Amino acid sequence: MSVGGSEMDKAERTMNNLDKAAILLMSMGEKDAAEVLKQMGPKEVQRVGAAMSQLSSVTQDTVSGVLTQFMNECGAQSGLGIGAEGYIRNMLNEALGEERARGFLDRILMGAGTGGINSLKWMDPRSVADVIRLEHPQIQAVVLSYLEPDQSASILANFPEKVRLEIMMRIATLESVQPEALKELNMVLEKQFSGKGSNPSTTIGGTKTAAEIMNHLDGAQEQELMGAIKDVDEDLGTQIQDLMFVFDNLRDVDDRGIQSLLREVSSEVLILALKGADDFLKEKIFNNMSKRAAELLRDDLEAKGPVRIVEVEAAQKEILVVARRMADAGEIQLGGGSEAMI
Repeated sequence: MSVGGSEMDKAERTMNNLDKAAILLMSMGEKDAAEVLKQMGPKEVQRVGAAMSQLSSVTQDTVSGVLTQFMNECGAQSGLGIGAEGYIRNMLNEALGEERARGFLDRILMGAGTGGINSLKWMDPRSVADVIRLEHPQIQAVVLSYLEPDQSASILANFPEKVRLEIMMRIATLESVQPEALKELNMVLEKQFSGKGSNPSTTIGGTKTAAEIMNHLDGAQEQELMGAIKDVDEDLGTQIQDLMFVFDNLRDVDDRGIQSLLREVSSEVLILALKGADDFLKEKIFNNMSKRAAELLRDDLEAKGPVRIVEVEAAQKEILVVARRMADAGEIQLGGGSEAMI
């Protein structure tokens, strides 16, 4: 069945999977679309909802093409739900690479038996902090390891400095969680547990998780907590710091990625952020702008008087949040490094 011809093909090439998901949901009835959305996490719902709200002037050929692609892909699968774990594992390995896919798969498969923790994803950080405030620090560490790093960082900010240190130390040294521990955790959070005792232990936490959470703390909290961690265990602190993505690491992002990032950042924020950058990074930014825009930015930087360090750090954090969001969406590839921001 031919649908749409060259115009539809061109439209499909310019659409990403999020746009296609939005079109598919908009093509369903409200009840069916709601049932699909119930199966998604909070971030997925927000992203798909935003994409749906931005749809405009979608041709019938494009809609037909998306529906046809969806039906073809569904038809190519046999026995949906049979051997689902193997299918998901292979799909994620292909898309993300084996190492990254392993941790992601653990979270997906873990989700079927962690209703209590999953419910926390939909709560605001202060409310989650209140829920787990009186729990043992090990339970708090497991919860924050399971949630998204940005949410965990916001939750952590609601605890006193001493408590933040203990939780982060436990997150960094956490390796796996036994089924019985998950069962106890969900009894605490939801008074029920749907997992099976035969499940293997789940990989969770570790220095990478700790680094991701640290990346989302504000500048003052990040430096304070890193200093406290190094006071207790300097090697562990260094390991966490080596895995963190900081503003100076933007030098490792390729030119195309820098250009994409600059389109998402306001000039006011960029000027503040570059006040704390070295000459190498400044030149990298200038070289990825038009000659006129680079000249204007240089002039604005020179004209900008002294600014507080906290303002510079806040601007750099804002750009890093955008960079991580774009990396998560596959729009840019972040570099890595171990240089701490000064």
